Amino acid sequence: MSSPEIPTDIQSYSRYAARMLASRPALAEALPTLAEHPVDARWLARRFEVITGTLLSPPDQASGVSGVDEAALARALRVLRVEALCAVMQRDLDGRAELSEVTEAMTALAEFAVQAGIAVLSRELEAIHGVPRNAEGERQTLGVVGMGKLGGRELNVSSDIDLIFLYEDDGDTTAPDDADPALANRLRLLSNHEFFTKLGRKLIGLISELTPDGYVFRVDMRLRPNGDSGPLVCSLPMLEEYFYVQGREWERYAWIKGRLVSELASDPGKRVERLLSSLVQPFVFRRYLDYGVIGAIRALHEQIRHEAERRARAKPARINDIKLGRGGIREVEFSAQVFQLIRGGQEPELRVRPTLAVLGVAARRGWLAQNVAESLANAYVFLRKLEHRIQYLDDAQTHILPPPGDDRLAVARAMGFPDEATFMTVLDEHREFVAGQFDEIFADKANGGAQKGKGGAGASGSGDCECPPELWSECLADEAQTGDLGNQLTRLGFADAEGALDRLRAVWTSSRYKALGEISRRRFDQLIQRAVEGAAGTGEADAVLARMLDLLSTISRRSSYLALLTEYPRALERVVKVLAGSRWAAGYLISHPQLLDELLDDEALAAPFDWPSFKTQLLLSLNAAGAAGNVEVQMDILRRAHHAEVFRILLLDLQGTLSVEAIGDRLSELADIIVDVTISTVWPHVATRHREVPRFSVIAYGKLGGKELGYASDLDLIFLYDDDDDRAPDAYAALARRFVTWLTTHTGAGMLFDVDLRLRPNGLSGLLVTNIESFRQYQFREGNANTAWVWEHQALTRARFCAGDETIGAAFENIRAQVLATPREALPLAQEIVAMRRKVLEGHPNPTKLFDLKHDRGGMVDIEFTVQYLVLLHSGAHPALLRNAGNIALLREAAQLGLIDTKLAEDAGAAYRTYRKRQHKLRLDGVEAARVPSADIEAERNAVMALWDSVFADAGPV
Repeated sequence: MSSPEIPTDIQSYSRYAARMLASRPALAEALPTLAEHPVDARWLARRFEVITGTLLSPPDQASGVSGVDEAALARALRVLRVEALCAVMQRDLDGRAELSEVTEAMTALAEFAVQAGIAVLSRELEAIHGVPRNAEGERQTLGVVGMGKLGGRELNVSSDIDLIFLYEDDGDTTAPDDADPALANRLRLLSNHEFFTKLGRKLIGLISELTPDGYVFRVDMRLRPNGDSGPLVCSLPMLEEYFYVQGREWERYAWIKGRLVSELASDPGKRVERLLSSLVQPFVFRRYLDYGVIGAIRALHEQIRHEAERRARAKPARINDIKLGRGGIREVEFSAQVFQLIRGGQEPELRVRPTLAVLGVAARRGWLAQNVAESLANAYVFLRKLEHRIQYLDDAQTHILPPPGDDRLAVARAMGFPDEATFMTVLDEHREFVAGQFDEIFADKANGGAQKGKGGAGASGSGDCECPPELWSECLADEAQTGDLGNQLTRLGFADAEGALDRLRAVWTSSRYKALGEISRRRFDQLIQRAVEGAAGTGEADAVLARMLDLLSTISRRSSYLALLTEYPRALERVVKVLAGSRWAAGYLISHPQLLDELLDDEALAAPFDWPSFKTQLLLSLNAAGAAGNVEVQMDILRRAHHAEVFRILLLDLQGTLSVEAIGDRLSELADIIVDVTISTVWPHVATRHREVPRFSVIAYGKLGGKELGYASDLDLIFLYDDDDDRAPDAYAALARRFVTWLTTHTGAGMLFDVDLRLRPNGLSGLLVTNIESFRQYQFREGNANTAWVWEHQALTRARFCAGDETIGAAFENIRAQVLATPREALPLAQEIVAMRRKVLEGHPNPTKLFDLKHDRGGMVDIEFTVQYLVLLHSGAHPALLRNAGNIALLREAAQLGLIDTKLAEDAGAAYRTYRKRQHKLRLDGVEAARVPSADIEAERNAVMALWDSVFADAGPV
């Protein structure tokens, strides 16, 4: 909303500006010119040169201050601050400056003051005490970390600056290398700690001391290690020890925005920056998902809010605190920071400092709904602009909205509103939205509204299977209580009460449980009781409890996972459903507990699969700052992304919303993307690469080739290239080896796939990578090289281009079509396929009375071999058979072409679908060999044998 009454004359709006301009007529005259351009580092440098009459060297850098002493610098910085603030105020109030320009301007002023101060004060101190050096004789510098708004480049117009002073390492000052011996003997040498303490104190005075010219910034040093009781400066080794021994949760939040604001161009500055980053990143960003921060932030915010309320009671005017009050700036910041603290260890793109940037990442990644992120961002911009207009009045560090009256009306009009009432309506709408969103994120769901009845709903959500407290208490250690405890478990629905009791007792007495910290043990106790309740609400109480105890034992070492399940009871309900639904799914979740995070996202489960967006986001993550070039980080990003999507497919599978065919399609599509992205990510790591983009392709065979991939399927792959460069074979062999390593290596995030390369030309004795022309000759049996066997042409029926260079992929598809369409004699081909079927049967003996769905006669292999025979024999005359469309579709196509009986094709296709469903169910139940009672599938087996006998009647017995 705009209004013609928005002030453009800052003297009429700001009492501070009126005083400054009245006492500085030259500034009042120059202000229109000063406000023509945004206040940035270059603007500040030019004005500093005008004020001091000195030139900066290098230009536009405060560290290049020369010819200015401490007193002259102190005055110049104060004059510069008045000019900058008035120019910023003018541009802001007349609508030329966005919020980002205002905060960047104040941040640039603070950085200029710090860097100029260090440059001048260091020079003066070194003349008295010498140059600080480390044990290796390298020059040291004072590293100044800007925290809070300064670190985030979000400084408000009347803010203080939160600083921490650091230096690289202990040592002593020494004479400068070019010092006169007589002068060197007069130096009063100090330890580095003493030198930088003196420098730090003088820097604080230079910036914050109130003089007749004012001050530059108030300085707050309380965020340093041990606060006011700690030393003013600390070495990086001391900081590292502090982080790991004493660092508290709230300090992690503070250090999210921590950033060096001292100069970074010199060698000492670069060393401090590099070393500091290596210390801060693991302290702030955990390697795992850290849901423990939710409770910690909740507790911190309650303290802040209670303090704000206490102040408001003492001074009722403070009730309208737009920063710390309900729905204020701090709640937006916390709502953004929680994503950084939970996920920043695994998502490098979250390691940004500005609040609006974090909200943008959270929305783009789907962690925060787009409309919610936009509303939070709008509220944040509104509140920050309001904050500035309040502070412009008197240059006061306040966040309290003026009471009704002239000042509030002036603020309302400066915000673009015609009156107080309209302004307050919009302000309250923003604050209500922020508060509601904050409560949604940080509400204590485990102990608040999520509960039901006396003890809260169990994990099953039914609320009628409450766990007796005795089942998780000291009673477990008392043998005399065994009978009573067993009876209680029986009443809850446990068939093997004795076994369940033994499992509970084993966990209770385990060293792992006893070693838990107080908070983790309290969460663990709560989850055990909910686990008993949840298991009791299923039809497989004993199995589900056993799986749940395995999961809890696995995650007990990570307090974050315990926090997730206690903070989000809905997630625990879903865990129980997963554990009850499938033994394989339970094992997958236990092996990859980070997937618990996926149970929170209802929208992701309901959303359609968007593989292009998934691929784009995966590439962004792999190339984000902190990940690009880091093999270990990139491998883990690939694994976490793949596991998350597999788990999403699995959850939909357990819900019954995906058919077996759809599951195979989705898993194959996912694998294609992982393979393609891995190639492009691995290639830059190949030292012998000779071009920017490799002319290299991956061809999929088997399950992936036929788009029938299962959850635990390996990948049958071959590698082709088309590159005449002499370096190509070695480069692409190196790429292939690295690619396989990236897929198969077990890291902290697990692994991706097992890879089988035996289908490449000449099998295991063949080259790892094959030139496309050599591949063509091999398939067509040309030249002097070894040639493809019939079984290799069988495999080719299920092969397809998977990833990499599309031109090579198209060439492969053309070769495949030509090979499959090659004329063949029916009987010899049938005899070879029957002989191969015999070998497969002999290689997979079945000693049981059960029917092996895949390998026994009348099973899946018989259908697959029949389809392959039809494709190899008839593709030349019927190109429709060349499509890699799956066995059922190809049987239907062959029937429509009159190659086989329609009824036989339909029955065999139905049998194949039944086999895949039964096989899939057995795999989910954790059964390795997919075998069932023969009587259960007698009709399907007979249908398959009828088709086989019809097609291979003249080829002899298997």
